[in-house]
Amino acid sequence: MKIIGLTGGIGSGKSSVLEVFSAKGVPCYQSDHQAKKLMQEDERLVEQIKALFGDDIYKENQLDRAQLADLVFSDKVKLESLNAIVHPAVQKDFKVFIAEQDAPYVLKEAAILFESGVAEVCDAVILVTAPELLRIERVMKRENIDPKSIRARMNHQWSDNQKIPLADFIIDNIEWDKTLESIEDIHKKLLEF
Repeated sequence: MKIIGLTGGIGSGKSSVLEVFSAKGVPCYQSDHQAKKLMQEDERLVEQIKALFGDDIYKENQLDRAQLADLVFSDKVKLESLNAIVHPAVQKDFKVFIAEQDAPYVLKEAAILFESGVAEVCDAVILVTAPELLRIERVMKRENIDPKSIRARMNHQWSDNQKIPLADFIIDNIEWDKTLESIEDIHKKLLEF
């Protein structure tokens, strides 16, 4: 079974692209979603996060995501410390996911696929791109946060120019009809891969 990475910067539309692949019957693993789930449910990981950021990072047993985002996106060392404990937990969870699948390929979605080194274990990588202003507009609608906060998150991700030479497939996600055509084309190629 092939492991295909799916990545793109915040607001690029990779989640929407992932939904289309999933509707085609492709098993899809959402690293970012699973990381959030593990940060809430994995007792060992919760304890590690509390050790790094203090017990008050959880309010009534719920991770205070806004507080955590403020802490890590303003301090590179704190972000690296968080990633150092979350990424191994996600990798372990992904191995369990893979063992349960029976398909020609699976998609592993991750916003920082290249930055984290996860791309190295993928047989191919799909990169979803979109212009920065469109990405900011999408995130503002989705999360109701200001452009400055969005740009702070973008600054912790590689630019599309850094990722494009490393990607095997690129989906320029501006017009949805063209995006759907690209997905169909890539899906056919991956089935023959």
